[in-house]
Amino acid sequence: MPVDTEKRALAALLTSASSDYSRSMATVSTNVQTDERALIRQAQRSDKRAFEALYRLHIDKVYGICLRMTGNVSEAEDCAQEAFIQAWNQLQKFRGDSAFSTWLHRIAVNSVLGRMRKSKREQDRIMAVGEMDRPALETGDSGEMRDLSEAVDRLPEGARNVFVLHAIYGYSHEEAGEMLGIATGTSKAQLHRAKLLLAQQLKQQGFEP
Repeated sequence: MPVDTEKRALAALLTSASSDYSRSMATVSTNVQTDERALIRQAQRSDKRAFEALYRLHIDKVYGICLRMTGNVSEAEDCAQEAFIQAWNQLQKFRGDSAFSTWLHRIAVNSVLGRMRKSKREQDRIMAVGEMDRPALETGDSGEMRDLSEAVDRLPEGARNVFVLHAIYGYSHEEAGEMLGIATGTSKAQLHRAKLLLAQQLKQQGFEP
């Protein structure tokens, strides 16, 4: 099967799996209770239904990472789907040296970072041609910072990514650094920066520590 055709077929399967999630929960729960490793082995033998079960097990957290890193629902959906397509293509490389979720989250992070780099290049070209000066965001804008979630979304990209992986998803600085392609010390510095900025932003919105 041609690569593009197979990719579209897998994307259709994952979309279908998401849409009928609630209807199939009983079957999926049974699969969960059996053994995730068995599902992985089956999927590595090109069993797409086994991979569909793995998708349902992990889509919530993968989508959550993508959403927190992009701050955009549509972008997050695209990145999450791309992450699972990449996972399917690379599944033979998974050897169990880390948890499957960790391996999958790394792929998701790479998917987001790749999309961000592409988006930045496109924005740079637009700026060069169209003389578009983006106005600076004012942290004190009314209604912009209603809760912690919005405050996290407003963090600079580097600080936000580290905060999401370390503070929200519990990865160590070593793991976060590996996923993001930065040094452990840089991860720690970005987390410190994120906490300071969050404290400042929330204080301006009337949240006292």
